[in-house]
Amino acid sequence: MKKILIVTGGSGGHVIPSLGIYDALKDDFEVNISTDLRGSKFINDKNYHYSLIDVPNLFSNFLLLPYNLIKFCISIIKSYKYLKFNNFNIIISTGGYMSLPLSLASNFLNIKIYIFEPNFVLGRANKLMLNFAKKIICYEKNLKGISKKLTNKIYLVKPLLRKEIYKYQKNEKTTIAEKKKILIIGGSQGAKFFDEFITKIIIKLSKIEKIQVLQQVINQNSKENIKEFYQKNHIEHELFHFDDKLLMQAINYDLAITRSGASTISELAYLNIPFVAIPYPYAKDNHQYYNAEFYEKNKSCWLIMQKDIDENNFTDLMVKILQDQNEYFSKKNNLIKLNKENTWEKNKSKLIELINEN
Repeated sequence: MKKILIVTGGSGGHVIPSLGIYDALKDDFEVNISTDLRGSKFINDKNYHYSLIDVPNLFSNFLLLPYNLIKFCISIIKSYKYLKFNNFNIIISTGGYMSLPLSLASNFLNIKIYIFEPNFVLGRANKLMLNFAKKIICYEKNLKGISKKLTNKIYLVKPLLRKEIYKYQKNEKTTIAEKKKILIIGGSQGAKFFDEFITKIIIKLSKIEKIQVLQQVINQNSKENIKEFYQKNHIEHELFHFDDKLLMQAINYDLAITRSGASTISELAYLNIPFVAIPYPYAKDNHQYYNAEFYEKNKSCWLIMQKDIDENNFTDLMVKILQDQNEYFSKKNNLIKLNKENTWEKNKSKLIELINEN
């Protein structure tokens, strides 16, 4: 039986799809996960066994670059020993700097490497490893950042979701009720903007529309402040920090305001929840913009840049979305079309087929 190591970490956009890969392959192969401390918070250790890796971010502090470079080289040596001792046949890397030591070590050991890219633009670590990889698993044939000579390595799948998401009931609402239900997902990066600015918008919007809010917040202090604001303005609300069961309770929400991390918008799209995407403006390679742009080009979301937002124009946009049901349901129907072929069985079959290639 082939022995596979999935290397992941960092943001939920990398980790969450890796869990889908794990679930798809675990019945046919021996599968393990390796992640970093940041990535571990997205993994339920009751369902997934994983190993923690410690990889320094080389460019987090230029004053520490020599020290981090030594640590990075040590992590490659440790990775080499780990891979050799465990006799892995295949590495599947989801990118990010934490994946590099194991990916480089696997190349030294002639272990077959597959790269997974959840974003619509090729990440830097994946770009570095692409020459050594057998295939790159991704969602778009026109992946940005890949050279033409390497496009033959593209292996297309539909957006990989957590297995449990495929079991959720989709949003089948055909009308928007008088009380508008809004889901707010600030993500792990740039969430402060959502806590401060989007909260103001919700308060302003509540003077025009009757609304109910389910909102992700950055921390407990922010949660208490926002709770006070909403109570004063008589806004029905529920606040949370991180909840991997979030979308189970959000199915009947009318609209999401969200960052555009790959996993977040893929799951919203699959569940037929229309969304307004506000890409995190400091994301590497502007990947959140390109993630959202894919859906905007397919006329299935609203896309607005953070730098272009002010209280008046964003409130006007929200009112227009909630009151113009023709445009709203047009975008919702386009989401349904985009995800018609995305099933657990098809993605599982494609991944197993890839692993069984000679």
